[in-house]
Formats: sequence, structure tokens, C-alpha cells
Amino acid sequence: MSYQTLDWSLDDDGVATLTLNRPDALNAFDLTMARELERFFLTDARDDSVRAVVVTGAGRAFCAGMDLSAEGNVFGLDESLDPTPDELAEHLTEAPYHDGLRDTGGRVTLAIHALPKPVIAAINGAAVGIGATMTLGMDIRMASTRARIGFVFGRLGIVPEAASSWFLPRIVGIQQALEWVYAADILTAEQALAGRLVRSLHEPEELLPAAQELARSFVVGRSPVALGLAKQLLYRNGAAADPLEAHLSDSLAMFFTSIGDGKEGVAAFREKRAPEFTGSASQLPRIFPG
Repeated sequence: MSYQTLDWSLDDDGVATLTLNRPDALNAFDLTMARELERFFLTDARDDSVRAVVVTGAGRAFCAGMDLSAEGNVFGLDESLDPTPDELAEHLTEAPYHDGLRDTGGRVTLAIHALPKPVIAAINGAAVGIGATMTLGMDIRMASTRARIGFVFGRLGIVPEAASSWFLPRIVGIQQALEWVYAADILTAEQALAGRLVRSLHEPEELLPAAQELARSFVVGRSPVALGLAKQLLYRNGAAADPLEAHLSDSLAMFFTSIGDGKEGVAAFREKRAPEFTGSASQLPRIFPG
């Protein structure tokens, strides 16, 4: 599938590198990029040839935030609507709510979050607004020493979006999340590391290879089914009300993996050889109700 604002490639180990590709505009997020990111994570990234995704930006920025040069409502929202919470919940995927009311950044992060594969952000430069919050739906964030990250919504009179009110406190804690959102400052790479927003800092030329190598270490010789289920278990059960909920889902996950790739994993361990897993992330068993 071809894209106007994105480039992507796939290496021999199944690690996809997705590049936000509007370098002349510092990879600013517009409605085309929003649609293309959502489509990539719902379609191309779900192909079984893709085992993991690394996301970075072309040029000197990761993503400088929303492109504010568009005419009318720059966020692409239908100002003729007068929505209520109940209406949105009931008609979420229907017109005019789906395209005229739903936050475009949230549609992107939900698509990223739902991908049953590792996703790593390689933050190579400025990541501001949606450029910062889109990375929260990714599993791991690595940054260049030149990266600058900002949750600057308060300066524009708007609120944190892209479901970041769910992701950010889980990553850095509620106190740190509130401080960053209240202050609306631009963080240095070192501040982002100290606040545990990013995993590690790298010299600019070393960032992307390091992110790709980390992704490779996650997937080479690993079961796509086990990885996909583990991602679901950790995200879902980390917010569960009681450990019994975790027990129910991981019991099902253990059962299904034990009769699938787990058989090959045990046999390979006993025979002192590399496993040859045949399961696929596109065919995960259902382990949660609903």
C-alpha cells in the first residue's frame, strides 16, 4: 500500500521501519498522516511478515505536532455538531461522529495499541503535541540526545489527546504526568529519561540502529502468538480490578500456547536446538471475554 506522508521498509527478520515523511514540515501531523498511520497499523503492520515496528521521523524532527496551517478547524472536526458523551459512545463508528468528532490522534494510538506486536518509537528530534502523545501508544520509546518532547496543549488552550490521559500516567505516574501537562514545557532528552518517559538515550546516528536491534531481539526465535498474547495480558491486566481477572486470562493463554507453539518450544529446549515456531499473530486465540 502506498502512502503520501509515510515510508516503510521491512528487513529479513520482519522488523518494519516506519518513517514519518514530511521533513520540510518537520513531519507535522495533518489529516492525511492521521488516516495513513491508522491504516498502516490496521492493515500493513498486521501482515504476518511484519514481526515488529520501529517508528521514526525523516530529517531533524520526529513530529513537530499538529499542522496548524489548515483552513477551518485544524483538527478536522465538524463544528456543526453539538455532541453529548452518551451520543458519542453509542454512535462512535457512525457518521458524523466517526470522522467529525473522534480525535484523530486517538484513532492512531488505538490502532497502534491494538497491534499484537512490539512497537518501538525512535524519537530522533522534536516530538511535540501529537508528536509526543502518539509515542505513548507504542511499547517502548528510545530517544536521540537531540530529542525535545513537549506536552504543550495548555499553551494552545486545548487538552491532551490521543488517549494520552490513559497512557501517560501509566508510563510515568500521575504526579509526573500532571506536572508535564500543567507546565506545558518542552522537555530535554535528559528530562524525559529522568521522568521514565523514554527507555534510553542515544547519539543521533546510533538511535535507529539501536531501536531496530532491540526490535530484532524481541522477535528472532520467538513465537508471534506468545508475544501477541503477552502484550495483551500486560496491558489489560495491568488495569484489572483484581488479580483473579489476570488468572482467568493467563490460564487461557497458557492453555492455548501449551497446545500450540509451546509444544515446539519445549521440544526444542529438550533437544538443545533453535525452535521453529509456526503460529502467527493474525490468529491469536481469544483470552478475554466480550
